[in-house]
Amino acid sequence: MKHWIAGTLLGLCALSAQATANDARAELVFGSVAMDIPAQMMARLEPFTEYLAATLGQGVALRLSPGMPDAIREIAEGRSDIAYLTPVAYIRARERGNAEPLARTITKGEDSFRLMIVVAEDSPLHAPEELAGKRFAFGDEAALLQRAAVVDAGIELADLGSYHFLGHYDNIVRGVISGDFDAGILKDTAAYRWEGNGIRILHASPALPPYVIAAREGLAPDLRDRIRDALLAASPDDPASGPAMRALDENYDGFAPVSDADYDVVRGLIAPFD
Repeated sequence: MKHWIAGTLLGLCALSAQATANDARAELVFGSVAMDIPAQMMARLEPFTEYLAATLGQGVALRLSPGMPDAIREIAEGRSDIAYLTPVAYIRARERGNAEPLARTITKGEDSFRLMIVVAEDSPLHAPEELAGKRFAFGDEAALLQRAAVVDAGIELADLGSYHFLGHYDNIVRGVISGDFDAGILKDTAAYRWEGNGIRILHASPALPPYVIAAREGLAPDLRDRIRDALLAASPDDPASGPAMRALDENYDGFAPVSDADYDVVRGLIAPFD
C-alpha cells in the first residue's frame, strides 16, 4: 500500500510538472472584448501580442470575441489564457471562472478611467439633465457600467426619449456625429480620440477602476508572474514595448498592479442593473 501511495504521489507530481511545462511551451491565447470594429481591434492588439510573445519567448495568438458575453465565456471557460477586459467583463469572468487580474491600465497618469457622455460638437446640449427626451447610444448591452454612469450623472434611463445598443464605440461616434443620436457614451480614450473631430465631451464620470488584463484560472503560476512582469514593464517610451503600447491605446501610459478588491466599487454601481 505504501508503495502504491508513493507511486501515486509521484505520478501526480509528474503530471503537475508536465502541465507547467506545457503552459511554458504552448501557444498562449490572448482574448479581448470587442470595443471597436474587428479590423481596428486587430490593429490595436496584434502588436501587443507580438510584444508578449517576444518577452515571454513563446507564441501568443490573438482571439477576438464578437461581444462581451463571448469574451467573458472564453476566459471563464479557459479557452483564452489571458484577456483584455472591461471592468464588468472582468467581474463576470471572476464570478464564472475565477479569473485573476494581472494588471490594470494607466491612462494619462491615472490607474483609473472615466466614461464620457458625448454629443456632436455643434449640439445645443450642455448638461446631463438636458438629455431628458433625447436619443441615446450605448455600446454592448452587457456593459452595465455604461448605464450606471448615465444614472449617476443624474438622468434616469426612463427619462431618455429612447436608447439603443450599438456594440462598438465607432458605431456610437458615427451615430452621434450623423445626428441619429443626440448623445452617447464612450470610454475616455475613445472620447479623447474623437474630441474636436465631430465630438464634444458633455460629462465625465468619476474615476473608475480601469480596463484590466486577467488570466484564466489554472494558468501556471510562474507563467502568470512572467506575464504580469511583462505588463508592468510596458511603457510608451520603451523601445521594446513602446510601439505595442501606442497601438493598444495612444492615451495609455502603461500598467499598474491590481487586486480584485479594486473592482468592488464597480460591483456596487452595477448591482441595480443585474
